[in-house]
Amino acid sequence: MPLMNIFNVAGTGMSAQTVRLNTIASNMANADSVSSSVETTYRSRQPVFKTMLEGMQNNQASTGVEVIGIVESSEPLRQRYMPDHPMANDEGFVFFSNVNPVQEMANMMAASRAYRNNVEVLNTSRQLLLNTLRIGQ
Repeated sequence: MPLMNIFNVAGTGMSAQTVRLNTIASNMANADSVSSSVETTYRSRQPVFKTMLEGMQNNQASTGVEVIGIVESSEPLRQRYMPDHPMANDEGFVFFSNVNPVQEMANMMAASRAYRNNVEVLNTSRQLLLNTLRIGQ
């Protein structure tokens, strides 16, 4: 893999992890949201990644990652009987988001570490490239 492709691969990884972190932030912001119907209640969202093959030369593939979409969770919503709540439906039920804050925090730590790893790849590659250029001096 040519050295310059490493920058592209790490860049796509950083971009994907940024989308993942933004999605997690949206989930955390809506973790306690309520609604009076199942259709309007916020559902947890997760990004879907896909590997990009940029070229096949001498059996070496330069790969990256791209976000192909963001999907909503199919887990059931939390439902509570709270007839005095202003958002209660006709039957007295209030629907809460299906966001699991503990799971989102674990996802956030994993996304943050993956982002940091891609930054480290960029920095190490840059240092190696500069050291290679210094050899010719």
